[in-house]
Amino acid sequence: MLGKTAGGLYWMFRYLERSENTARLIAAGQRIALTRSSSADDEWMSVLQTAAVEQGYLAAYDGEVSRDNAIDWLLRDRDNSSSVMSVIEAARNNARVVRTALTREVWESVNEAWMTLKAALARKVPERDLPEVLALIRQRTAFVRGAMTGTMLRNDIYNFARIGTFIERADNTARILDVKYYVLLPSAIGVGSAVDNVQWESILRSVSAEGGFRLTYGQDARPREIAQFLILDKRMPRSLSFCADKIRDNLGYLVADYGDRMKSHDMADKMCLNVMSHGVDEIFELGLHEFIQGFLGNVAELGGQIEIDYRFSA
Repeated sequence: MLGKTAGGLYWMFRYLERSENTARLIAAGQRIALTRSSSADDEWMSVLQTAAVEQGYLAAYDGEVSRDNAIDWLLRDRDNSSSVMSVIEAARNNARVVRTALTREVWESVNEAWMTLKAALARKVPERDLPEVLALIRQRTAFVRGAMTGTMLRNDIYNFARIGTFIERADNTARILDVKYYVLLPSAIGVGSAVDNVQWESILRSVSAEGGFRLTYGQDARPREIAQFLILDKRMPRSLSFCADKIRDNLGYLVADYGDRMKSHDMADKMCLNVMSHGVDEIFELGLHEFIQGFLGNVAELGGQIEIDYRFSA
């Protein structure tokens, strides 16, 4: 496969995953902000930090953080390269480049996602319409994922799409944990309060984990169990461990396809080992923030090495 095609597939699915993750972050921010009063704007700064777009936002709005501006920046601002509208358009552009590598169903689902969301985000989204628009974003990306799973051959095309998906998902889950780690290590005053419980719930909801968590641990959300579930549980499809395993597996399939083992494969193996070499109690003892920062660094380095190894710029 040409490096340009591999890169197009990889980034197409990274962008699609990012659009869904952003929609989930906005929904979580909205829920938490409703439980607060004077500190509501702080929660929107937290959402901007999680999405790694706070610097651009602060420059655009002269350092003033508000709910309406933050949501508009995250959803539809063209100056934000990670806004939902920006990344959906980038995903479609990449899909056009690699169209011959996609099934008709995948191409049509991407194109329809772009057309539908372009119409939905043509104007600033009123508060009453926000839940419907966020659900639409999640729905449209799910349609693409379903079309890929149901129609594409399990070959190198599929592998690059999956690698892009799980690199982006691993990065997102880690960022949510890092920005929210103060919630997982709450002060004695906040423990058990209504706000405290909503904060914990928001972490799980932002990665679609509340149902699986309750099946595993019951109704009570406790810091240790949340961290265990989102970092180490290999059954949870957005956990760090699950994502790291899938990246390693799909890179391994590329070794079988091409017969060449490269630096990125060794890096993926090492990342999986690093994630699973510590228990959750040891992670808290060493420092959750430090652990997550190390993981984010590994994901970024691995993503860059994959681009080099498979010559995405060629």
